[in-house]
Amino acid sequence: MTHDHDVELKPTARQTEAALNPPPGRTGGDLVIETLRGLGATTVFGLPGQHALGLFDALRRSSLTYVGLRIENNAGFAADAYGRITGEVAPLLLSTGPGALMSLAALQEAAAGSSPVLAISSQIPSAGLGGRRRGYLHELRDQQASARDLVKSVHTAHTASQIPSAVATAWQSALTAPHGPVWVEIPQDVLLAETVLPQVTAVDATPDDLLPRPELTAVAAHLLAGAERPAIIAGGGVVRSDAAGKLRALAERINAPVVTTYGGKGAFPWTHPLSLQSWIEDRHTTDFLEDADVLLVVGSGLGELSSNYHTFAPRGRIIQIEADAGKLESNHPALGIHADARIALSALLETVDARPDAKAPERVRAVLDQVGARIAAQDRTLEQSLLTAVRLALPDAAPSFWDMTILSYWAWAAFDARRPNTMHSAQGSGGLGYALPAALGAAVADPTRPVLAVSGDGGAMYSIAELATAKQYGLPVTWLIVDDGGYGILREYMTDAFGEASATELARPDFVALAESFGVPAVRTTPEALADDLTKALAEPGPSVVVLPVLLKMFAPTHL
Repeated sequence: MTHDHDVELKPTARQTEAALNPPPGRTGGDLVIETLRGLGATTVFGLPGQHALGLFDALRRSSLTYVGLRIENNAGFAADAYGRITGEVAPLLLSTGPGALMSLAALQEAAAGSSPVLAISSQIPSAGLGGRRRGYLHELRDQQASARDLVKSVHTAHTASQIPSAVATAWQSALTAPHGPVWVEIPQDVLLAETVLPQVTAVDATPDDLLPRPELTAVAAHLLAGAERPAIIAGGGVVRSDAAGKLRALAERINAPVVTTYGGKGAFPWTHPLSLQSWIEDRHTTDFLEDADVLLVVGSGLGELSSNYHTFAPRGRIIQIEADAGKLESNHPALGIHADARIALSALLETVDARPDAKAPERVRAVLDQVGARIAAQDRTLEQSLLTAVRLALPDAAPSFWDMTILSYWAWAAFDARRPNTMHSAQGSGGLGYALPAALGAAVADPTRPVLAVSGDGGAMYSIAELATAKQYGLPVTWLIVDDGGYGILREYMTDAFGEASATELARPDFVALAESFGVPAVRTTPEALADDLTKALAEPGPSVVVLPVLLKMFAPTHL
């Protein structure tokens, strides 16, 4: 009896011959690399270490492209961005103990941003596992426990024969919605031991589709078609599932205004008549969303930023489409639909009736006018002019990566990303140092486009070593460093809260001279010259640095 899912398992004569006579000198490390190649990987990121040398020796014998960064955390950020840009799994090769632990902040961001990073860490020799405390270099009582709270799944290979399945299962987990980081660890002796196992060829690790329940989408379609004042909040799940086109089609069919969260930048056209843009922290936007009688939330958990710091108090019915089951109704009661955003939006489009509403664009315009008037009253023309300059210089298809700095906070709300999946930041977990190494990962993913990284001087010092990486690989990344002499946003927070700031002022290098010492061209600019200097830098091949000494201010919050 045959079934549709039956697989042809009979090997060909060539496969049989190759299996019976594998090349000599292969190790457990080769099985890791062969499995990655069989799964479709082309590029890996990482940093070598003593226990991982068997892995990196095998990498030398493979056709995989290796991109080595200077610090494991930065390698994790680069892998994160590669996963975001390509939608593919980004392997991250790590050593034991300190090397593995140094990657955790990056894995937290990958988890928050749903980026498919496959961290493969070495371990101390098998004899030291199980809490024996035999005093091996880099020994931890339970290394994977350190990662378990950050990743989707943890996998261990104790023998060579377990390696292909462990790597393939982790790969599938990383790509199953919601995407996210996963962890594999393999003891040093298993990586180094010679193996007579056949070479790993094609490996099947197809992710599971996360389908919506049809009775739920039927109810959702009925509610949306019959709503008087529908609205949509589009989160990062729309971008990650490549659902921007489906979102636009649905919004236009039911004439629902759309606001994007900071993670959802680019999910809906900025200048569309139904676009409320990204002013999610503005009270006028919050009031508008509270007044919706049916609110569709797609790919967002309505967390702190997306709920205007939990001041959002909806009065209407909420429909929430979310791939992360833990986020369903975590902040507000809703008709929760556990599904991939693209698949769920497709189901809605198949069933929802058109809903005419000629006045919806007028209501959108009124909200944007209110937001604009509030910002204009605060005299923040400098900050807005800098965003305008960046937008003029940056090609529409070029991705940008923003660190945790005041200009980035402005960009979350006020920057037109133009296209989906082109604007990324570390706002998921809020750690410093993301922008440059992430931009390097994006440039590796597509070296035909320039990439922009934006950091403050404090965040820049977290990743300054990666200028060497940018130069070594000739990556087309322009790094804009906004130098305000300290942790600018923390300075502002503390001054507002306590009347003065402490621990926020920083001695810093001459960033232009420092960049040039790496062989990276750099220029010091002014607000007036920023657009021209950025345009020139982005047009040149290879890396470049633009330093902007300026003191910026945030727009006033509305949640206090």
